[in-house]
Amino acid sequence: MSPGPEREGPAPAGLHLERTLLAWTRTAATLAAAGLAGAGLAGRHSAGGAVLLPFVLAALCGAVLLARSGVRHRHVEGLLRDGLPLDIRADALLAWLGVLAVAAGALVFVLTAP
Repeated sequence: MSPGPEREGPAPAGLHLERTLLAWTRTAATLAAAGLAGAGLAGRHSAGGAVLLPFVLAALCGAVLLARSGVRHRHVEGLLRDGLPLDIRADALLAWLGVLAVAAGALVFVLTAP
């Protein structure tokens, strides 16, 4: 595997990294807020654990993504600077799992609502 294209000096810093960081931060914050709101709504309506669990899982996924945003940003920045391929599958899987948990929680909440 080649180390990437040869460059003179550091790669130019662009706003694409900042936009990507902000997009991940928005996704994580929205996921955490949706999980907390869903759990609060389910708790107010005395829903069981089957409804609360997906929302708590979604809030946890959002919190982990939010906590990792700085680390991910520095990692992606280094990979781009060195011309290496990006690998953010773990974070993408965590975001996907959180969104799926919100959808599942909402579906169970609607189906079990009195």
